[in-house]
Amino acid sequence: MRKILMLLFLFVSVCSFAKQHVTVIVSLDGCRWDYPLMYDTPFLDSLGNRGVSAVMRPSFPSKTFPNHYTLATGLVPDHHGIIANRFYDVSSGRTYSISDKDTGKDGSFYGGEPIWLTAHRQGVKVGVVYWPGSDVAIQGQYPDYYKDYAQKPLLTYPQRLNEVERLLTLPDSLRPQLVMVYFDEPDYSGHLYGPASKSTRRAVEELDSLLNDLYIRLRALPEGEDINFIVTSDHGMASTSPERIIRLSDYLKPDWCERILVDLPTLIFPREGYEDDILKALKQVPHLRAWRREEVPAYLHYGSNSNVAPIVALPDNGWLVTESTDVNLGNHGFDPTNSDLYVPFRAEGPDFKRGYVRQTLFDNTCIYPLLAYLLGIEPAFCDGDISQISDLLAR
Repeated sequence: MRKILMLLFLFVSVCSFAKQHVTVIVSLDGCRWDYPLMYDTPFLDSLGNRGVSAVMRPSFPSKTFPNHYTLATGLVPDHHGIIANRFYDVSSGRTYSISDKDTGKDGSFYGGEPIWLTAHRQGVKVGVVYWPGSDVAIQGQYPDYYKDYAQKPLLTYPQRLNEVERLLTLPDSLRPQLVMVYFDEPDYSGHLYGPASKSTRRAVEELDSLLNDLYIRLRALPEGEDINFIVTSDHGMASTSPERIIRLSDYLKPDWCERILVDLPTLIFPREGYEDDILKALKQVPHLRAWRREEVPAYLHYGSNSNVAPIVALPDNGWLVTESTDVNLGNHGFDPTNSDLYVPFRAEGPDFKRGYVRQTLFDNTCIYPLLAYLLGIEPAFCDGDISQISDLLAR
């Protein structure tokens, strides 16, 4: 009987392992949830019609690196440590910046466990094409396959498609079970020209065509029907303008502040004894909310990290803190409960329902446990909960 039970266990284990499918997840930086409604996106439309279609809410702040790393770890920025694209590290006195070759590539800033490390720990290979954070030695390790964003020239978009296909045509022993690929549009166009513009339309529609090409090529592979194909984004994009700016110099005296990191949100380090003066002044500023670090509203999940400044200031959606009138026509980083910041989620493949439209939002912390589920591996601790999106799954 013991031998029979052991054989049965082995049989179930083998069958379970055999059912794990390859997953490809694509991030379109700065893609608003409603771009497929605003612009002509036949591929994204058909992908959602065949598989699942949903709308996802980013984490705060709704910025690129914080949210891509949230997608990879399932932790909100306040918990994984990349609390902004640029922030002051109080313990070392250094300023982290995604564009700085030293701090941006310093793995000590990156907490949590990204999916490529979770997978590697459990014997599953992952290939990554420019996903933010993937070219950093986190816990001393990189993904099995990755591209260094600092190595120029970058792969063109068609070359990125080729790289995805190359990874999925490697021999069985080398082939990744998860491929993650990143595109920096339509974020770039949305910033320069605004979300409702001809240039942003062109970027969205060209990406839709590229994704259609990638999808056709992947489905044509020998095991192409076993691929889960996911398209999503890190954050949306709000319209901004020179008419909607807030100059802190109109309200704060220079000797009140030790350091101000102007961004969305703006992080303010007061000089000793001036915190109350700063907060009192900021409460008079139209279109701006300001809090002590420990009083940031709970729904933003922000403020427990030691690198969050003592004062956090956040303008209303579409408003910017700046001293200049030379501003982009689109921006993000605002309160993620505003629909301008929501992103699309489309997925089709053997592990997803067919023709299913989810009517309610879900949080982007769910992506990490979702990827772990699709890979058949045990996720590390995270803020996400796959039960929040179990309705998307075929089983």
